[in-house]
Amino acid sequence: MNPFASSDTLATNPTLAVLGFKRQLVYHLHFWSFIAVAPLVMVQWNHDNYLLSALLILFCINALLVIALLRFRNVYFLKGRLFPLLAVICAAYSTTINGHAGLYWAYPAATALFFLLPLREAAVCNILFVTVMAVVSFLQFPEADFWRITFSLGLTCLFAMIFAWLVGRLHEELTRLATTDPLTGCLNRSQLADILNGQIQMRERYERVSSLILLDLDYFKTINDQWGHLAGDTVLTELSVRMRRRLRESDQLFRIGGEEFMLVLPETRQRDADTLAQELLTCISARPFLDDISVTASASVAEVVKGETWSVWLNRADQALYLAKSRGRNQVVSAPRTLDVSARRDDDNTAMVADSGH
Repeated sequence: MNPFASSDTLATNPTLAVLGFKRQLVYHLHFWSFIAVAPLVMVQWNHDNYLLSALLILFCINALLVIALLRFRNVYFLKGRLFPLLAVICAAYSTTINGHAGLYWAYPAATALFFLLPLREAAVCNILFVTVMAVVSFLQFPEADFWRITFSLGLTCLFAMIFAWLVGRLHEELTRLATTDPLTGCLNRSQLADILNGQIQMRERYERVSSLILLDLDYFKTINDQWGHLAGDTVLTELSVRMRRRLRESDQLFRIGGEEFMLVLPETRQRDADTLAQELLTCISARPFLDDISVTASASVAEVVKGETWSVWLNRADQALYLAKSRGRNQVVSAPRTLDVSARRDDDNTAMVADSGH
């Protein structure tokens, strides 16, 4: 994922959008850190602080490497872990030789760690940071200053950690809302292309097969018309629960339409996916929903074929689902390994709309 991708690209996938924004944050933090620290190299050199000047040069080189690799290679150099090490060493040593003038740099450095590292790593680094700075302050300053410095730096780290934790929770919740169907909790279409492409790549690189199942409830419009939309929503919610009970942890369940679902099954041959689809149809029809609403479903199965795109793979399954509907419903149809362009679903869209059961 390019952190400098266009907004149209980011908008197609919420997870990638968050990743892009996070990398932009990393990029700008290193960029402005370089801008702030680079002039200090000459300042410390002119004050004959050659070791500190050398440490600041290393800090600037790390910042430039992070910036360049993110910009041109989309790689986060050492995952940002060199930043806290150099920040602690530079701030502690600068405070030792420069007094309060060096201490001031500890505060932005400690705060930045929570934006550059995972929360636990940042917390551990800051505990070490505060400990080192407390020791240096105890040795360099009066006792009153030592307590002020230790508590103010500790509180700064605590507030930054709380903020980073809240941002992380907000990120998780926004990602969940953007990638799942609010009614059933299934994945939504925003993740569809990436997940199918991921299975295609596994097929191309490692010869690992995957299959998908399309499942569509029969005569769902009748449920909404006869019992109301609230009953229809309840049926969809319970349906998703029933299907999840029969899936593995690695399987992924999507709601891709009003009453249409898709299951992505890694490491699954078409014949095994067909068996699962038959079991799902039996599970759906065996027990009524809401005590008296009997429901059946139609399904199609398609194994990924080497060299095809995700849209072709999905279209093959879609055509097979159309055949299952046209042949009387409540059955599973396995998709052929090639796409029959003459059998597109849209060609008979009028007939399907006219059928009261769809």
